[in-house]
Amino acid sequence: MVKPIETALYATLGGLSTAVAAINVVYPQIRQDLRYLRKIGGPITRFRRYQSAQPPVTVVDRFLHQVQLHPDKPFLLFEDEAYSYKDVDVMSNKMANFFRGEGYKCGDTVAMLIYNEPAFVWTFLGLAKLGVKMALLNTNLRSKSLLHCFKVAEAKALIVGQGDALLEAAIEILPALEELGVTVWLQGDNPAPQGFFSLDDKINQASNQPIPVKLRESIMATDTLCYIYTSGTTGLPKAAKVPQDKIVGGGCLFGLCDLKEDDVVYVTMPLYHSSALLFGLGGTIEHGITMAMAKKFSVTRFWDDCRKYNATVITYIGELLRYLCARPKTPFDRNHGVRLAFGNGLRPDVWTKFQERFGVGQILEFYGATEGNFSSYNIYNKTGAIGMMSPVLKKIHPSSFLRVDPETSELIRDENGRCIPVNPGEPGLLVVPIADRTPFHGYKGEKKITEKKILRNVFEKGDMFFNTGDLLMVDKDYYMYFIDRLGDTYRWKGENVATTEVSEVLHDIEEVQEANVYGVTVPGHDGRAGMAAIVLHPGHQANLRDWYSHLASRLPAYARPLFLRLTPDLDHTGTFKQTKAQLVREGFDPNVITDGLYLRDDSKETYVPLDLEAYRNIVVGRAKL
Repeated sequence: MVKPIETALYATLGGLSTAVAAINVVYPQIRQDLRYLRKIGGPITRFRRYQSAQPPVTVVDRFLHQVQLHPDKPFLLFEDEAYSYKDVDVMSNKMANFFRGEGYKCGDTVAMLIYNEPAFVWTFLGLAKLGVKMALLNTNLRSKSLLHCFKVAEAKALIVGQGDALLEAAIEILPALEELGVTVWLQGDNPAPQGFFSLDDKINQASNQPIPVKLRESIMATDTLCYIYTSGTTGLPKAAKVPQDKIVGGGCLFGLCDLKEDDVVYVTMPLYHSSALLFGLGGTIEHGITMAMAKKFSVTRFWDDCRKYNATVITYIGELLRYLCARPKTPFDRNHGVRLAFGNGLRPDVWTKFQERFGVGQILEFYGATEGNFSSYNIYNKTGAIGMMSPVLKKIHPSSFLRVDPETSELIRDENGRCIPVNPGEPGLLVVPIADRTPFHGYKGEKKITEKKILRNVFEKGDMFFNTGDLLMVDKDYYMYFIDRLGDTYRWKGENVATTEVSEVLHDIEEVQEANVYGVTVPGHDGRAGMAAIVLHPGHQANLRDWYSHLASRLPAYARPLFLRLTPDLDHTGTFKQTKAQLVREGFDPNVITDGLYLRDDSKETYVPLDLEAYRNIVVGRAKL
């Protein structure tokens, strides 16, 4: 005989089952939404707990916690070296004690020009233990751009890592640094040239005693931890403010990889970029695992390193995986322990090829920007998607997709001056409300640079939204896809390129009257390659070898235009702005373009004519770009 309480329980369960079944008919997405919420709930709850603590939990706190838990566990693997959590704690203490003795204190800024190596990590943690902010300089930058990045951060010192190229870059801007009264420290065993001070000798002699917490106790979760540089529409990189809680949040969300205590994450992307720093380093610290690192990505050594370090998780940008797929197949392609790849910018065709060839079970593609207030994660292994945006998830992660003019990339507004959302399945500009839970911290420097990323009066008077600058699309099943980058930037070789910076360098060439810089798609390649349409001054001719040298001296390799188009004139809007849409559509196809076309040839250090044969070689993938 069934007891009354059991009868009531069965009735309740039956009612719940009926309710879930009914919801599933009306809203089939409910199961996917619940799966997502279960998955992301843990990391978000942990992050909110850290944020609300008094004082807030920082990356230094999380690192010191891991040192206490397992001091002898390998923290960093680099080349043939291994450093435990305790080893890095000791070295970072030495770094902090030395700079404290030099008078550096909480709120000061020190710039770092360092390749991926253990010294980057203990320098970063050592300065963070003092509450000193760090300006993480892109190691590809030179001359004017490098000096700009240093100056905008208002740093008091520059630390230069090991490597001849870094030393040469620092020597180039040394006179300007000396005028500013800046101290320049050089890491490594080599003697310091005039104007530099050797750092390693000082660090080796410094105390390894723990740093008093009181030195950084005033730090808030929203205070700047470091500056990471992004492409600037003003022509020079912008110093994005990365708050203390951003690296802690990145570390928590790296837990979406279902990390285990014996996981080893292999990081080949530069730590001065947010993906490697926030997720790679931040995730390693948060979960107490091991990070293997390479000075630079090497397509020939990648899988050998994965085997050497017993890597189980890799971080990527799409271009990196494309390089791996382009290598000749070997019998050892699946001879590794990598179970998951975490990153962004992966094209669907490369996604499929990579998984089929190398047997990596899951790809966790994410979307986000260094300075952005929105991120999404494809936890479903759905090829090509960057996450989901169902009606339920949109309530949790507020965002909108707005209609833009395909010719000008400008927002379309209605008769009341309000923006217009796109229909499902249409590409739209992703914008995110600026609010307490989704703050936008902006950039160091002139206020107008931050203002340019803020959209106002989008749906109602007084509202504010962060403009991602990205066209995204949500399909009928609510999967979200990246479509394109709008405006004055494009992405090539995993780096964002500001068209205005390239244009400014081109306009410094005597023969150039006007230059319009834009990105063009290249079959088989991620992102867009740089191209410049150029009008010469009357009576002048292009000196392509000199142009090559000029661009090489002023711009990193990824920012130098791959293609040049010499044209008699350029189109402009009624307000005299350059138009790019037609140029982008025509690309670099000599079948369509009658203007002179040229291709950058690094082996000859010049630009050479782009004829039909060279075009075909590029299109079919025979040319090395």
